[in-house]
Amino acid sequence: MGETIKLRTAGAQPAAFRTGLVAALDVGSSKVVCLIGRAEPGSLRVMGAALRESQGIKSGTVINVQEAEDSIREAVAAAENHADMRIQTVLVSVSCGAPKSITARAAMQLDGALVSDRHIHDLLGEARANCRTDDLDMIQSAPVSYVVDEARGVRDPRGMFCQRIGVTMHAVAVKPAPLQNLKLAVERCHLTIGAALVAPYASGLSCLTPDEMQLGATVIDMGGGTTSLAVFMEGQLVYADVVPMGGSHVTADLARMLAAPLSAAERLKTLYGAALGEIETSTDVVAVPQMGEDGDDYAFRVPRSMLTRIIQPRLEEILLEVQTRLRASGFDVAAGRRAVLTGGASQLAGTRELAQRVLNKQVRLGRPQTYPGLPAAGAGPDYAAALGLLMAGATMPPEILNPDLAAPQEETRETGFLRRLVGGIFG
Repeated sequence: MGETIKLRTAGAQPAAFRTGLVAALDVGSSKVVCLIGRAEPGSLRVMGAALRESQGIKSGTVINVQEAEDSIREAVAAAENHADMRIQTVLVSVSCGAPKSITARAAMQLDGALVSDRHIHDLLGEARANCRTDDLDMIQSAPVSYVVDEARGVRDPRGMFCQRIGVTMHAVAVKPAPLQNLKLAVERCHLTIGAALVAPYASGLSCLTPDEMQLGATVIDMGGGTTSLAVFMEGQLVYADVVPMGGSHVTADLARMLAAPLSAAERLKTLYGAALGEIETSTDVVAVPQMGEDGDDYAFRVPRSMLTRIIQPRLEEILLEVQTRLRASGFDVAAGRRAVLTGGASQLAGTRELAQRVLNKQVRLGRPQTYPGLPAAGAGPDYAAALGLLMAGATMPPEILNPDLAAPQEETRETGFLRRLVGGIFG
């Protein structure tokens, strides 16, 4: 612990002045991950990490606030003990509330003037206002590209002369009630939410290479209760969605079909399961404990191939739903044929091959950037979203992390606001 690594950043430009503590909280259906790091200009030290079983959350949505609070409190306390420090503000992943991608545009007439910071601030404020809807809460937003007169794809128009400037803004918004319940569970642990990012976006930050972000790639984060997807193009997030099915649904199928306890079904899936019949070619027989029975004498013995015949249809259903949503969004082809699988459920044997077949894409298994100081399991896909949150907190500007507080303000108030927000996040 205490080693230093260089951050791999994408999208927003890293803020060189960003220093201090960063805390990330990934609240999933099957696990809660808390990471604590110390950010320095261009690097990050990992201070503490913890993973605990999640309770009170189903398909990404809080269904029991008390149980969710207890799970979060336990993970945070373990990470604080590991780091030997206390945290007050966290960045949180969001997979609840049926996340919806919203794209809006804004334009400004400059009549040959030099583009200034004030122009950009006002233009982005108008674009964010165009992204807002009455029935959804916006959790993140960022400019995708600028248009300067006839020149498209401009990354940063500051310092350029132009007659007219425009911007395309992408935002992610969710239903208010599920988001408020998640915030309630976190805040009851005496924590303040500095920012909230949609979970697959955070996973993409930690798993994608710069070339994949630039040329186009789809991140598919297969978690316990949800399978979330994010499409990146030209270094930016352009689409995000969540399918309310994941690894726990596969476990439930095994438990129902084999009359086994859920814990036994999860063990069978992990040790002996496969996503494709071609992967499982042995004739081994496995013992399946029966619900309500004690001892191996009552175990039901089945061939391993039966597990695959139960697992494969559910995974195909999930991947087909992912494909349906990608096609409806228009990004199935536009983002190219590169897909990256991550999340705990992606580790099942044959999942990559099945995804290639269903999605008709080149698929690789994504592992997050290695962080010295993490436990060995921290290099696995279970930590992808949490590590992405940590990277975002260390590198992204405050107005990207918290769009609700990025409305146009007077110049003097803006400077003070940014200083207070940065101070709040990095405590």
